[in-house]
Amino acid sequence: MMQHDVRGLALSTDSAEAATAFNAAIADYLEYRLSAGEKVKQVLAADPDFAMGHILRGYFMLLIGSNATLPAAQKALAQAKTLAAGITPRETLHLAALEAWAAGDTIKACAVWEELLAAHPTDLLALRLQHFASFWLGRSAALRDLPAGVLPAWSADMPGYGNVLGMLAFGLEECGAYAEAEKAGREAVGHNGEDLWAIHAVAHVLEMQGRLKDGIAWLNQPAGTWSDRNPFKDHVWWHRALYSLEGGDFDRVLELYDSEIEVDENGFYLDVQNAASLLLRLEFCGVDVGTRWDLLASVAGKRLQDHVLAFTDTHFALALARGGRTDEANTLIGSLRSFGASPGDNSAAKVALPLTAPISEAMLAFAEKRHDRALELLLPLRYEWQGVGASHAQRDLFQQVVIEAAIGAGRTDLARLLLAERSQLKPNSLYSWQRYADVLEASGEAAQAAEARQRAALVRLH
Repeated sequence: MMQHDVRGLALSTDSAEAATAFNAAIADYLEYRLSAGEKVKQVLAADPDFAMGHILRGYFMLLIGSNATLPAAQKALAQAKTLAAGITPRETLHLAALEAWAAGDTIKACAVWEELLAAHPTDLLALRLQHFASFWLGRSAALRDLPAGVLPAWSADMPGYGNVLGMLAFGLEECGAYAEAEKAGREAVGHNGEDLWAIHAVAHVLEMQGRLKDGIAWLNQPAGTWSDRNPFKDHVWWHRALYSLEGGDFDRVLELYDSEIEVDENGFYLDVQNAASLLLRLEFCGVDVGTRWDLLASVAGKRLQDHVLAFTDTHFALALARGGRTDEANTLIGSLRSFGASPGDNSAAKVALPLTAPISEAMLAFAEKRHDRALELLLPLRYEWQGVGASHAQRDLFQQVVIEAAIGAGRTDLARLLLAERSQLKPNSLYSWQRYADVLEASGEAAQAAEARQRAALVRLH
């Protein structure tokens, strides 16, 4: 007898054990649990001919964000194709989405998931994957619109309702609807306190609004919390560190870096992003980070051809540049240019030449104090770099590099303009006011500089 998932969607398996394990794998995935992969093994052990189990395994391999796991994803895809005759129309769309995604055509995969959700708005797996992929494509409106579109088909007592709210909350935040985002995010956490994405959505709101003390209170968990979760937990710790960074508590930031954020030798892409961006932000605040770049540069040096997520490539370049590995940074940049020369349908390749390669080159130029070149590369992209993916909070690093390059190049007028803008948009940022004061002082505007330093003193966490 055909089984169903916990939301009533048909599954092409007769095994109740496989269906139970499938539901558990989805639940674990949504909560970033390390046990999600083991649950997929249980699915396929219970029913090796369950096509959706193979599709889920393929999805999980691609979620790792590295070409190292692409062969495993392709193997899962091939196995699912041999079983395609017996699957449902909904699962057929999942198969098409996996095929597109494994081929690098993330844009097409998103279109397939959206088609699927139009017919089956309670397919939480499709919604979460579309949300994930849209995030790395830099499509803020998609992060908001699709959860909003499917929400009327859900009721508060359905398993996963809180996850839908959490995705909606994050999309609203990325589109600047902070009050609505916070409300939805807090409601989502009320439904499921284990949903790190919903917790993360509220953390974003508090960061974007500069509510440092509220943010610290929201992420007030002891060290080691979420030890049963995958590396996304480290990104939530990164957000916790940002509040302390903006408030000038640099000792706390370094403590969080060393205990929760530093990469390991495996170099999961999100860990590299977290660590590299936090170290550079600390340096911009005048903090000596010691030898912490060395491990990051070593990890990045093993991934010079691994072009899966554009935003990750820019951070590989940053790690290599700050770690003094110029030859490898140049190899990475050259590889990106080759990757983008014939993009075909590969979504990451399409942004390699216009965005990823020049941003990566700018990271190297900046590290080598070629500030004019860094500005030449980055300044024209200020309103375009959303296309490399990630969030407003993460891409803010690029804006800080532009500011520091302007200061380094002696472009005082430009730096003053950029910092005036930034201090209005981020009035609770110690970095913004301190650098603004420095530039005002260099411009001979002593009174305004003193006022900016007073604002910085008010922001500092005591």
